[in-house]
This record gives sequence, structure tokens and C-alpha cells, in this order.
Amino acid sequence: MSEDLDFSRFIDQIKKKTDIDLSLYKEAQMKRRLTTLRMKHGFQTFDSYFQELSHNKALLDEFLDRMTINVSEFWRNPQRWETLRTKFLPEMIQTQNRVKIWSAACSTGEEPYTLAMILNELHALQKTHLLATDLDVGVLAKATQGFYLDRSIRDVPQLFRQKYFQEDEGVFSVVDSLKKAIQFKQQNLLFDTFDKDFDLIVCRNVMIYFTEEAKNELYHKFAKALKSGGLLFVGSTEQIFTPSQYGFETVDTFFYRKL
Repeated sequence: MSEDLDFSRFIDQIKKKTDIDLSLYKEAQMKRRLTTLRMKHGFQTFDSYFQELSHNKALLDEFLDRMTINVSEFWRNPQRWETLRTKFLPEMIQTQNRVKIWSAACSTGEEPYTLAMILNELHALQKTHLLATDLDVGVLAKATQGFYLDRSIRDVPQLFRQKYFQEDEGVFSVVDSLKKAIQFKQQNLLFDTFDKDFDLIVCRNVMIYFTEEAKNELYHKFAKALKSGGLLFVGSTEQIFTPSQYGFETVDTFFYRKL
């Protein structure tokens, strides 16, 4: 079996087993990452690797962790979060009895916890439904626990750091009031249907790993999930160049409003 056919067959087998469509990820990046993982365990082909994955949960969990992109930070690109805090969230809070927000591909929870802190400072956390989802159940477990090392919270403003974290021997734990305010849930962005009527969807630094076809589909799905006037907040490398094709307009750098 040729190398290309071997990997193509692996993609089909994984989709049948997990509902994860690897063909919607950029092939060169994904193939390189998974080839390294396969060879680490001594499998000469993706076919032999899949046969072992099929009945070895530890190997399957490692595969799922490796193929998902679990890079997240508190207050990543601080200027954009400041724009959200001072401009867009106050507008939503003033005009809505209850605000509905979704942190998509939330990884280990830094993003939804950043949202929760800002909302609490705006006295709006109790009137907000805050959903956070990710494909990887392992990172969701870490997010739910809310434990972080010092390097993870280095960009958290000092006042927030003192108010929302408890330190114990170099480990920082998010306070329970924030944990209780977030609903963590597993979700496959490329396969699952989305809830609707969100005021804000935050999906940052994950679209860059998808093919143009997958991005196009996701932007349409995000648009349908937002209420009229709702906002999509994307990462610093994910500017949408023709937002009108998805029913969006640009309202600030990396912020798009549903028309």
C-alpha cells in the first residue's frame, strides 16, 4: 500500500470510529504530527497504528490529544480583550436581560475564565449563560479543575490575579465562583450542530489549522448560531477578508457583527 493511500485510509477509518474528519485539517501539518506519533510507538504504517488504536484506549486518547491544538493563554492579545471589556460587553449588558456567550475550542479553559472574570467585574456574570466547548475531553477535565502554573497566568492583570486565583505551592486555582459560572461541554466543531441565539462567540487561534473548505463551513455555522447583531471574536491571525459572504460586517479588529 502506498504512503498516500495508507494515510487516506486512516482518515476514513478515524472518521467512522470517532466522527472526526481529519480531511478538514490542513493535511501537511496533520500528517506530520501524526506520523511522528505513529513512529514513536513503532508502527510502520497508519493501518497498523489504527488497528491498535481500535482497542487501546490509552493510545486513542493520546492520538486525540495530539491531533487537537491545545494552546491557550489568559488575556491573549490584551488589547483585543480590552476592546471587548470596554466596548462590546457593556453594550450587550445594557441591552439584554440575559447574555449568551460561547467560547468555542476553549482548550484548558483560559479563555472562558478570562471572559468570566471580565463579566464579573462588569457585574454581569450572574446574568450570563457562558458555554465553553472543546473536542478533547482531557483538556476539558483540566479546564473544569481550573489549576494553572505561574507561567500560565503571567498576563493576568495583578488585580484580577489577586481576586480570582488562590495560590498553593506555586499552583494557582481559579476561584469556585468562576468555575460554577461556566458550562464545559465536549463538542466537535466540524461535525456537531450548534446551539443558537448567542450574543457573542469567541473562537480564537483554531481556524488556522483547518482547510479553506472547513473554515468556510464553520463561519456559516457561527453566523447561524449568532442572533442578529451578535459578535464573532476571532484570533489575531484569522482575519476574515470578505465577512459579507457570511452575513457579517467588520466592527473592530478581529470582531465581526452578524447583520
